Amino acid sequence: MKTSFLLSSLVPAAAGVFQPSAHAAVREHLELEATLLAPYHGDARGARPDARTFTLSFEYPGLSGRRPVTWRLDLVAPSGRRVARWQGRVALVGRPADAAVRWTGSVAGHRPAPGVYRVRLHAASGAESVDQAWDIAVGALPAPALPRFAPLATGHARMLAVPAAGALPYTVYYGNLHSQTRDSDGGGPVDTCHGAQDPQSAPYGPDAAYPYARRHGLDMLMVSEHNHMYDGSDGTNPDADPAKARAMYQAGLATARDFSAANPGFLALYGMEWGVIGNGGHLNIFDSDELLGWERNGKGELIADTETPKSDYAALYALMRQRGWTGQFNHPALAGQFVVNGTPLAYTPDGDAVMALCEVVNSSAFSNSENEGETRRSNFEQACDKLLEAGYHVAFSSNQDNHCANWGASYSNRSAVLVPAGAPLTRASFLDAVRARRVFATMDKDAQIVFTANGHLMGERFDNAGALHLQVAYASTSGRQAATVAIMEGVPGRNGDVTQLSDQADVTTTPAPGAHFYYAKVTQDDGKVLWSAPVWVAQAALP
Repeated sequence: MKTSFLLSSLVPAAAGVFQPSAHAAVREHLELEATLLAPYHGDARGARPDARTFTLSFEYPGLSGRRPVTWRLDLVAPSGRRVARWQGRVALVGRPADAAVRWTGSVAGHRPAPGVYRVRLHAASGAESVDQAWDIAVGALPAPALPRFAPLATGHARMLAVPAAGALPYTVYYGNLHSQTRDSDGGGPVDTCHGAQDPQSAPYGPDAAYPYARRHGLDMLMVSEHNHMYDGSDGTNPDADPAKARAMYQAGLATARDFSAANPGFLALYGMEWGVIGNGGHLNIFDSDELLGWERNGKGELIADTETPKSDYAALYALMRQRGWTGQFNHPALAGQFVVNGTPLAYTPDGDAVMALCEVVNSSAFSNSENEGETRRSNFEQACDKLLEAGYHVAFSSNQDNHCANWGASYSNRSAVLVPAGAPLTRASFLDAVRARRVFATMDKDAQIVFTANGHLMGERFDNAGALHLQVAYASTSGRQAATVAIMEGVPGRNGDVTQLSDQADVTTTPAPGAHFYYAKVTQDDGKVLWSAPVWVAQAALP
């Protein structure tokens, strides 16, 4: 039996319109943001140890006026049945707003059956909507049996300075592959930063970002500046000097090269975050030495090196393939982004050839935390699954999209790449790892996940006949344990739903003939999640 709840004590929404802020810098981020904090474990107190409080956070950066938001929160049992619902409304008036939802730990007055439940948030304001989902543990769950795993060496001594005996021949490097500085709308001082900056107005640029990230234990930092802000505006500056914009981009590339050369073991990357949010979608290009753009100044001069039509993703993918560039889907939404021929998250062969990563988790882009304490985190697994089902060969990444001068420090999440043991971390070895999809996403910088299929490492594509042995390996040096394991499966090109194959770390299956992909998730006992890269299997029909 489904139970439903309505919260009526929240701030009532009022009809009305909103106006953009007078500060032009925030127009790029003028969109509804909603996050869900769902504690993995209950309060563990008294007769209802599964009781907990869910925190819903809403924001509309740059808002001037009043913006109504409606939301609903569903609790879904392992069977897929919704067992509880809460609903409410808030009115945003230029500052973030939170709503607290208290779950007593019971369903229809009874203690629910143990299992992994899903908490789903849907928030809407006008035509905009945001969907978020996180898993929670209900009841006492047995710890999963994990295979013996010799952890990989890491760039920093958080795990092992040298590989353990029998370890895979790779070194893991952890970093943040999405951030901004003053070259676009980032680099704001932490003590006063609460959002995007006016382009090129903040004090801190790439020369400050790289040493900051290195001091905070990262092995790599990607500074990804908004490609359309090199004119010094979030709109189009009719007085922009194209030569100055191009020179700024080249200076950023030089800063990254020089810092990497002077600091072996740390990789400084510089590139662009291409696109816009409205009628668009942001993506990172890791390795373009050309500034791409569509804006022209009052004289009709292109404010870029190479012209790319705004929001034309098919054309961009084709150019990237021609140039040999590599990309990442940034915070992808389920609707209205990366549209080709009217279809969001649309597959193209060119896109598949160049897009290697999909952000599965971001911490808040406007966090000013420097102690990894940010609680606002967005989950994009549903959109990444849609891309995989469309046919993209993408691995998961987890980044911070920093706009304040706290590069990599807002939360403990990282993107991790596997570089062959003995090879230095360089732009070339990083790109080789990303193109091979030897990447995992983690919310815990002190943890590892490795996924194999018949001995093939995550990221690989291979032909198979007969049984398929899937194995998940996990390690942590911070005292954490794996609470749950999930092996997910899907079919590239089907455009359907990714489903869970198993809750075991070691499983053998015989796929149906045709194409399949599999990836693994490990949820730690503190609720932090790790995602492996998928493997892609072409299963032969039995004779």
